[in-house]
Amino acid sequence: MSSNSETAAAEDSPAPGPATTAATDSAVAPFKVIAVMPAYNAASTLERTLRDIPSGAVDEIILVDDCSSDNTVEVATKLGLTVIRHERNTGYGGNQKTCYTEALNRGADVVVMIHPDYQYDSRVIPIAAELIRLGNVDLVMGSRIRTRAEALAGGMPAWKYIANRGLTMFENIVLGQNLGDFHSGFRAYRREVLETVPWRKNSDDFIFDTQFLAQSVYFGFRLGDIPVPVRYFAEASSINFRRSTRYGLLTLWVMKQFLLQKLHLWRFRIFQK
Repeated sequence: MSSNSETAAAEDSPAPGPATTAATDSAVAPFKVIAVMPAYNAASTLERTLRDIPSGAVDEIILVDDCSSDNTVEVATKLGLTVIRHERNTGYGGNQKTCYTEALNRGADVVVMIHPDYQYDSRVIPIAAELIRLGNVDLVMGSRIRTRAEALAGGMPAWKYIANRGLTMFENIVLGQNLGDFHSGFRAYRREVLETVPWRKNSDDFIFDTQFLAQSVYFGFRLGDIPVPVRYFAEASSINFRRSTRYGLLTLWVMKQFLLQKLHLWRFRIFQK
């Protein structure tokens, strides 16, 4: 652990979340939805993922290719996406940092992150965006686990299901939430979340997602979820057991950081603006 003594004492407590815009106001205001796809070797599944996105659901789709070894860039370009290619592999978190930076620069009011591996049902994108537009929530998660039978029938390995249930239960208790799946690759953010949360300080690895959620709660944003059927198949991206174990241990560490920060017992860089 390391402290940040240079930070002013006034920053020790989180700033409140953004004021909610009335639904009647947002109905007439311009509302730009941008979908971002952190991609790595997604050439074989990208078109299927795009095909399910309802017409008019998003204003733009940005694909960030993390130095794939296949023809993901060529396929994405042919499909008319905005494509950004990393010259070196930056990792899953590093890829998302580019995604969100570009979406903010392009004026997104809502940013929907969906994996281009066809594991998540992209038909729910307009539902997630509408929940944010109406002011119901600030961040929407796609829950892959509506029931145990459905998750396992969809191909989720039993060990991954058990680990997900245990970690999600623990995270709900620590963060004071009631989400069905803390480890989903489908997420939608209000612009103010991305402008407030110091996500650029997060890891470039998979733990980026857990850090982002802990930060969102710390800064007072409202989290919600919607059911998204799970699809597991050969081409769908998934981390192996060894990396999953490391991810689980790091998740516990982030929860410990959150508690120490909230109790003013220690100060961590990821919770400092």
